[in-house]
Amino acid sequence: MVETVLGVLEHSPTLDEALAPVGIRVVVTAILVPLILAFRQGRGWARIALALLLGVAGTLSLVVELISWLAEGNDPVALFAGTDTGFLVFAVVRALHIAAVFGALALMFTPNANGWFRRR
Repeated sequence: MVETVLGVLEHSPTLDEALAPVGIRVVVTAILVPLILAFRQGRGWARIALALLLGVAGTLSLVVELISWLAEGNDPVALFAGTDTGFLVFAVVRALHIAAVFGALALMFTPNANGWFRRR
């Protein structure tokens, strides 16, 4: 949510432009809540669905813009040299978000997690 708020504050001068990313976040959350509840109940299919949706599709949504930007031949050193504090805060939040996704994915498939899903 922090990332959405920062993005809206940085890039959405009008209310209409601000509502689109917030609306997307609400829809994604509405889809994920039943999966998260099933995951918590030990449903193995929910673990796979969350790994695919958040681990693959979610991660791609977080990095596709950066990858495209780099593929166009842009210079990351120049980007950080001429940036403002808002961008740096957003970049740190995005990096933490990606790290949290990778950490959650790893934890979802530990031996203890596997035991949780087998017991259900």
